[in-house]
Amino acid sequence: MRRTLALIAAAFWLAAFDPFQAAGIDPRLGARIPLDGTFREADGRAVSLGGLADGKPLVLVPVLHRCPNICGVTLAGLAQAIAAQRLRPGRDFTLVAFGIDPREGPAEAAADLADLRRAFPALPADGIHALTGTGEQIRAVTDALGYRYAWDDRIGQYAHVAAVAILRPDGTLNHWLYGLAPAPDALERAVDEAAQGQAGDWGQRMLLLCFHYDPMTGRNGPLIWTLLRTLGALVALGGGGWIAWSLWRGRLVKP
Repeated sequence: MRRTLALIAAAFWLAAFDPFQAAGIDPRLGARIPLDGTFREADGRAVSLGGLADGKPLVLVPVLHRCPNICGVTLAGLAQAIAAQRLRPGRDFTLVAFGIDPREGPAEAAADLADLRRAFPALPADGIHALTGTGEQIRAVTDALGYRYAWDDRIGQYAHVAAVAILRPDGTLNHWLYGLAPAPDALERAVDEAAQGQAGDWGQRMLLLCFHYDPMTGRNGPLIWTLLRTLGALVALGGGGWIAWSLWRGRLVKP
C-alpha cells in the first residue's frame, strides 16, 4: 500500500515539475557570455569574469555552494583531473565555481572553496575562485551558455546538471565537459583549444542530474549515492581488469 501511495505521489509531483525537462544544456557552442557583470568573490570583493580571466581561458563550473547532492563531487572530480594534467590554474587558465543560486553569498562561497582546498591542499593558491551574484547577473551568463536549471519551491532544490564549461579568454563558449569527473587529457585538450582560439566540440553528452527527491519522505533519497557507488565500483572493476590484463599479457610476452 505504501509503495502504491509513493508511486501515485511521485506521478503527481513529476507532472507538476519534471527535473529532467527543466534542467539541461542547449547546444550553443560559439556563443559569448558577458564578461563585465559584477559578482562577489568568497572574500566579498566585487569582481568580473573578464577581470578574473585576465587573458586566459575560463573553466567555469555552475554549482550550488550549499548543494545537498553532487556539486561537491563535481568540483572534486575536476580537481583530480587538474592534478593529473600539465595545465595549472592561475598560470594557464582561471577556474570559477560559479554559484547559480542568488540567495547564496560570500559566506557560502568561502565555505565551498575551503572544503575544496581542504580536500586538495596541492591546488595552487591563485587562479581558483568561488563566485556568487544577483539573479540577473547569473542568468545573463547561464542563458548565454545554454545552461538550463530550475527551482522547485515545494522542496527547496534546484534541478541542474553536472558539467564544466570551457571558455576562450573573450568569453566564447568552446567546449562542455560532462559528468562528475572529466578525463585529464580531455580537460587539457579543451583548455589548450580555448587558449588557441580553436573550435571545440560537444564531445560525449552524458548529462547527470543534480537533483533528487522522495515525495513520501520529503528528503533526498539514496538514488544519487547509489549511482555514485555504482560508478565507483565500475571504475574500480575496470581498473582491476586492466591491471590483470596487463599482468597476463606480460607473462605471455616474457622471454
